[in-house]
Amino acid sequence: MAPDTLSVPLLPDLVRLGATPAGKEEAIREAAQLLIAAGCIDPAYVDSMIRREGAANTFLGHGVAIPHGMVEDRELVRRNGIAILQIPQGVRWNEEQTARLVVAIAARSDAHIAVLRRLTRLMQDEERLNALFIATAPALLLGALSEETAAPTPAGPAADLAERFEWTVDYPTGLHARPASAWVEAARAAPGRVQIRHGDQVADAKTLVALLQLGLRMGDRVVVSADGAEAATTAARMKGVITRLTAKEQADAAAAERKARAPVQGWTPPTALPAIAGVAASPGLAIGPVHVVLTAPPAVPDRPESLIDGGNRLHEALDRTRQQLKALADDTARRLGPAEAGIFTAQAELLNDTDLITRTCQLMVEGHGPGWSWHEAVESGAAALAALPNPVLAARASDLRDVGRRVLARIDPSLRGGTLHDLPDTPCILIADDLSPSDTAGLDMARVIGLATAQGGPTSHTAILARTLGLPAMVAGGAALTGLANGTPAILDGQSGRLFLNPTDTDLAAAHGWIEEQRVRRALQEERRGLPARTRDGHAVEIGANVNRPDQVPVALSQGAEAVGLMRTEFLFLERGDAPSEDEQFETYRAMLAALDGRPLIVRALDIGGDKQVPHLHLPHEENPFLGVRGARLLLRQPELLEPQLRALYRAAREARPGALSIMFPMITTLAEIQALRAACNRIRAELDAPAVPLGIMVEVPAAAVMADALARHVDFFSIGTNDLTQYALAVDRQHPELAAEADSLHPAVLRLIRMTVEGAERHGRWVGVCGGIAGDPFGAALLAGLGVRELSMTPRDIPGVKDRLRDSSLTALRDLARRALDCETADAVRALDAGTSDAGAAGTEAAS
Repeated sequence: MAPDTLSVPLLPDLVRLGATPAGKEEAIREAAQLLIAAGCIDPAYVDSMIRREGAANTFLGHGVAIPHGMVEDRELVRRNGIAILQIPQGVRWNEEQTARLVVAIAARSDAHIAVLRRLTRLMQDEERLNALFIATAPALLLGALSEETAAPTPAGPAADLAERFEWTVDYPTGLHARPASAWVEAARAAPGRVQIRHGDQVADAKTLVALLQLGLRMGDRVVVSADGAEAATTAARMKGVITRLTAKEQADAAAAERKARAPVQGWTPPTALPAIAGVAASPGLAIGPVHVVLTAPPAVPDRPESLIDGGNRLHEALDRTRQQLKALADDTARRLGPAEAGIFTAQAELLNDTDLITRTCQLMVEGHGPGWSWHEAVESGAAALAALPNPVLAARASDLRDVGRRVLARIDPSLRGGTLHDLPDTPCILIADDLSPSDTAGLDMARVIGLATAQGGPTSHTAILARTLGLPAMVAGGAALTGLANGTPAILDGQSGRLFLNPTDTDLAAAHGWIEEQRVRRALQEERRGLPARTRDGHAVEIGANVNRPDQVPVALSQGAEAVGLMRTEFLFLERGDAPSEDEQFETYRAMLAALDGRPLIVRALDIGGDKQVPHLHLPHEENPFLGVRGARLLLRQPELLEPQLRALYRAAREARPGALSIMFPMITTLAEIQALRAACNRIRAELDAPAVPLGIMVEVPAAAVMADALARHVDFFSIGTNDLTQYALAVDRQHPELAAEADSLHPAVLRLIRMTVEGAERHGRWVGVCGGIAGDPFGAALLAGLGVRELSMTPRDIPGVKDRLRDSSLTALRDLARRALDCETADAVRALDAGTSDAGAAGTEAAS
């Protein structure tokens, strides 16, 4: 039988033109009614088709949906049939998906495969497919899906859509993943089509991979066009998004250029050694033989299965991978910052690429298995990206392959696992073409002392994880790396990004000497971690750590923390499926106090809302949660959350050293909130016969900073949350993909609010701390101390560098620095005041031998 021979009859009675269903379910029922009338299905099969939508997405792409029933309900199919419902105006299928052609399938086997193959071919001929959306004769639709119709021929020269504008790319690094993600987000909000044309190349602006494959570089001219009822508005919106990104892209490029011009402080060999130059990724020196791992593409078996089963498997794999990447992004944001987390967000956007999913579906309907189809689609897209001349875009091929492997492991668990095998027992410098994040995170640090890859970049996941692991690393070393012979002696300098080959005894001696110097420097810093952050003229700043659980305290103390300046109690709620009881909270607070052994502990009351949502609390949806019921506002409205926590805290205070425990409340805006919370504390303390504890507030809202002198009469201390204070002061959502970089806590407006808070507190003898992001930046900490902040709390890993910066300064100099910062007009001007890159970076250098 010829490949396209139909075993499912296509009949005019099974075609309905000009349908206007109110929604997806009505469209499915209307198409199913055609099948019922033709005797193809039992009426009960309609409900099976509806349930199928909850199990997997039947939207094939490009305005086409293929609803069908559950596998277990195939006995409800009386005979094979396909019904076609044409919806010229479209119907919302899922979020950001509009179906204009609904092809409802009833098949006891894969008898409909030929129609689906024809359908997927039509999806590659956009002009013809659009004509079918408005065709006025059933024969046109039937002919397009019949074997007699020839395969579509390639379209003619690219044409622009109705509304258009020209733009010259002025992003210094071209259109890479992060700005492209913003383009995609804006385009997907449009009801019609949006396309980008560069010469004869055209890309769907709603598709990330298609945009990146254009390979747009600085100076390229493009035409952006849109159609549909809101074409003019869409074009204007796209122009606004595209041009607004220019300033950030140029600022990022300028910062990268400044960094590139900075002197490299790596190791210099005493003799002229042959070297392979790459890009520095993680500082440190490693001495040892190289071991080359040539990672072969995974052998993905082709296991065909029914389209329904394969669709279910693919849908579940994509959904689970999105959840996994969301968790990785959240974790990376907490550990490394929002910029690094943005890499995972951009990776997750690749999973929404309609071309990628469509290509997978095309291969599946041609009879291939879901795993094989997905792998082929990913490799095709990655190869196109890797071939681009722009290194930033070519590096995204690694991201696409990594995402592909994650999904593939969900589709076929037998393909899960790393790619590294048979490492030598002795420590080696690992050489690879590239490594995935899971490969890097799973490295045996006893056997791998350094890492060099032929591909990748300093902002790749591999580089980030290498720095986190303290593993000397270089990337982008090229093909010369993978051509090395196993066992070749080498010295890897991750700070300069060079692999020196066949070192002499003189070179080895010099390298070992350099490693010893770094060891002494680190040992000195380790020794100094326990010293107070006291300036040269005797001014002391208390240094605390931000922690979530008692088991994190030992690590914080080992880094030099003198207290816990912020215990985030929301994680007691976030990391479980129900709210903790009063007794459970009490045990946690008691364990935290015990771990600190008398050192101060500041517990922040439950801070839920904004970007921290707890599903099991079933809080009402808010259009703008950052300006809604969060923090203290929520606690005062839901005493069932506030009172058990306060009771647990006061019970812990009864057993603690006097003064060891303090409580602070988040998101305070008014004096009335303070009075209500203090009244609740006094009542519960009296009921438990507990000691009084200091009560403070978070200064996160500009109103609290402006009213600090009035609020200070009613609280014992202030703790400034600079992350939220910055976003509220600058009206910038710090999670917004386009604006987040503008939420700079060193903006003079934010610094002035901090100074205002300090001045208001000092009038009443209150102290001010900071537990936001800039407290952990050595330069930011120096500014804060100069502004009069007395306590800084930060991520434990930031403590040694902050302490060193403060100890190497005088209070007089810090105050002068703060005065100059307050006179600046921009955040960049404030940052330009930082003359001290000093020894902080070098002190963190890791070495291995």
